[in-house]
Amino acid sequence: MLKLTVLAGIAGLALCSTASAQDKTLAIVVKGLDNPFFEQINQGCQKWNRENASSGYKCFYTGPASSADEVGEVQIVEDLLNRPDVKAIAISPSNAPLMARMLKQKAPKIPIMTIDADLSKDDAGLRKTYLGTDNYQMGVKFGEHLKKLKGSGGTICLQLGNVAAANINERAAGLRDTLAGKKGTDKLAGQGGWNEIAGCPVFTNDQADLANQQMADTFTANPNLTAFVLVGGWAQFAPQAYAQVTDQVMAKLKQKSLVIVAGDTLPPQMEALKAGRSHVQVGQRPFEMGYKAPSVMIDLLNGKTVEPIIFTGLDECTSENAASCIGG
Repeated sequence: MLKLTVLAGIAGLALCSTASAQDKTLAIVVKGLDNPFFEQINQGCQKWNRENASSGYKCFYTGPASSADEVGEVQIVEDLLNRPDVKAIAISPSNAPLMARMLKQKAPKIPIMTIDADLSKDDAGLRKTYLGTDNYQMGVKFGEHLKKLKGSGGTICLQLGNVAAANINERAAGLRDTLAGKKGTDKLAGQGGWNEIAGCPVFTNDQADLANQQMADTFTANPNLTAFVLVGGWAQFAPQAYAQVTDQVMAKLKQKSLVIVAGDTLPPQMEALKAGRSHVQVGQRPFEMGYKAPSVMIDLLNGKTVEPIIFTGLDECTSENAASCIGG
């Protein structure tokens, strides 16, 4: 594999420098340090460190500087596998097939688990467990809320992340299947009254600026669009830009002739919901993922039985319950 020099990020380097020499490292590798969703995972990791300072283990959070750097993430994991202090790794794979290929080549002797995003079903044997969201069910929730908002269907555009991100693709599948009323729906073409417009889905490569530009372009080109679904929260992670984009369609959003359903419930996203810039936010629990992951890795190291899938739950937020919908 091509060797690249990858910056692990200030947060990760600072943690590494303060860890005691005898501490064993439990690494969490995310898709990119530029994504505020993953910072919530880091906060959970740091809380675990504070509560387990004398355990002999340290939770080490890292990832490539950019969420678009799929190869860089794979290189970080490979480098960690070569470090003797690293005893287990939790990975959120940006490009699941690419990550799986490296793991097959390296055949790690330490426990590998996935967090937030999983490997494909064919490659699930490469990890011990998956900790995170039931992504297909998250897509189902998108669809259920859309059906409540627009019972007769309409035109729709899905905004996805990286083409090879298994978690995002699972959400899209759950959404399409729910709207279509049957499983295995590759594209909505009239099923349940829904049609995906030309040029969609669009792929953000996990970049907030691109996500907002895609939304603006879609709204301009499709003035009669019924629904726009942010399968992940990318555009909303840049709240000022998102506000500017939604300003151009605020009249439609208020009338619900255009509805926006989005993934995640970080603070700026909840502010967008309360301001009427979206109608539904289906939230994951990233803090819980980061907090639980080190304990799961220790259980794996100690030979304890760990379920192959550990779901962390979802929060369904609308304008009506925005003040009380956040759980976990």
